[in-house]
Amino acid sequence: MTDTSSTRPAEGEARATRQSLPHRLMRFVPLIAPVLLWAVPCWVLLHSGQHWPLPVTLTGTVLFALGLIGMPLAMVRGHGRRQQDRAAIVGDTLLGIAWVLFTWSVLLGVLLRLALTVGGVAESQDRARIVTWAVLGVTAVLLAWGHAEARRVPRVRRLDVRLPRLGAGLDGLRVALITDTHYGPLDRARWSARVCETVNTLEADLVCHTGDIADGTAERRRAQAAPLGTVRATHARVYVTGNHEYYSEAQGWVDLMDELGWEPLRNRHLLLERGGDTLVVAGVDDVTAESSGLAGHRAHLAGALAGADPGLPVLLLAHQPKFVDRAAAAGIDLQLSGHTHGGQIWPFHHLVRLDQPALAGLSHHGTRTLLYTSRGTGFWGPPFRVFAPSEITLLVLRSPQESTSP
Repeated sequence: MTDTSSTRPAEGEARATRQSLPHRLMRFVPLIAPVLLWAVPCWVLLHSGQHWPLPVTLTGTVLFALGLIGMPLAMVRGHGRRQQDRAAIVGDTLLGIAWVLFTWSVLLGVLLRLALTVGGVAESQDRARIVTWAVLGVTAVLLAWGHAEARRVPRVRRLDVRLPRLGAGLDGLRVALITDTHYGPLDRARWSARVCETVNTLEADLVCHTGDIADGTAERRRAQAAPLGTVRATHARVYVTGNHEYYSEAQGWVDLMDELGWEPLRNRHLLLERGGDTLVVAGVDDVTAESSGLAGHRAHLAGALAGADPGLPVLLLAHQPKFVDRAAAAGIDLQLSGHTHGGQIWPFHHLVRLDQPALAGLSHHGTRTLLYTSRGTGFWGPPFRVFAPSEITLLVLRSPQESTSP
């Protein structure tokens, strides 16, 4: 056996050196990002050849400066120690506006101006003004549409999922999935009730919530979460924690879900039996749980499966898709996750893909494991969804064998 003790410190130092620069740069992102989000649109819309009248230029520049100053201040007051909901609403809304405005300022500021130039359309000043009005028009339409998409009750997405190890008695098992409800500063108690009514129309055998219930403690968001107690399932309602619970006293959310009649699957499992066949339904805490400092909270797959017959098919609830590496190594049949929001506001999905192996939908991992990633039922922060619609998911599990049940 080779002794590697002498090489490990050197390898660790090399890794630390390689990571130090990216880590140092990441510290500046919160400072640089707001400046870019507001300064780039300001330049593209006001100062890149439009030659607007001085009052227009001054007024527009002042508005962008107020956004640059106001957005971070509101975010800190809303999501920091003070937890002021009104400030959070203002900060989150400004963040969404800035992101959409920045995106289309860059895209149209380059592509449309290039197309107009190549096509010989108008003079330079007129082309610049055409770009400005195009950016403002597209931004206004997308924000209005995106707000409506975020606030509506999600459409139901239905799909069949074939599991090779699923017994015939479980063929047709109906699994409803909601996730990332993110009850928060905007009071969505009525929305919550309507979501639960929609879930009940699905007549599911198993209803799952894969975390990120809310932004805020269970005590503060109880009224919005209360309708979850009305959800019906033939066999069970199960829940696992998401990363946002660990920003807001996670144990309080575990206790509230238990009080509302849901089974918190904290590194444990239950058995769902039908037609003489059995499905293991397991759940793990979110991968951020261990760093939260809460005693007993961690993502422990071995603990979740302890005592389960390894010959039985397993449905696993894990908030983040990236847990699928561990699930595949353990031979899990199907993992249900959320977390990504499908990117929520295009093109943020490109950044999500840097952290997660799947964005939305069904994907295959390893030799046996399927992963279904929901785009989420609610929204986080900015009250907009652009090209990333929310969903309530109904998965119908299919066996390769012919079902004997009606």
